[in-house]
Amino acid sequence: DNHQVFINYRGEELRHNFVSHLTNAFERHGIRFFVDKDEQRGKDLKHIFERIKESRIALAIFSTRYPESMWCMDDLTKMKKRADEGKLQVIPIFYKVGARDVRKPTSNSDEFGRNFWRLAEVSSGDQIKNWKEALECISNKMGLSLEDKRY
Repeated sequence: DNHQVFINYRGEELRHNFVSHLTNAFERHGIRFFVDKDEQRGKDLKHIFERIKESRIALAIFSTRYPESMWCMDDLTKMKKRADEGKLQVIPIFYKVGARDVRKPTSNSDEFGRNFWRLAEVSSGDQIKNWKEALECISNKMGLSLEDKRY
């Protein structure tokens, strides 16, 4: 039974608000989805990548704390690769962050950028390059911007 939509987000920030509303709506409309909250993070990335492979659509939900997570960034890199191969449609959702800040994170701009570069300090050059390419590529796609007062 294939997963239709893969949802990629930073848990602490979004699990109990935006993402739970989203998954409720998907359930009501019979849309199959996969949320990685049930996974043992770090234990089984292969399993996550399988789920990305099974999906037709992925939502990358960018929030200020998103780039604190190496898992999020690595998922994003995989999503970009699948999108480049024409096998996955990735839709960015900017949750209280600007698309511009996600596209080109700088250490002195905003919280997203600062968090990204904090993670970069403990990461390899290859990883950082892949992450930056994925951020740029995916934040350039048609997406949604969500501010505070939006249902």
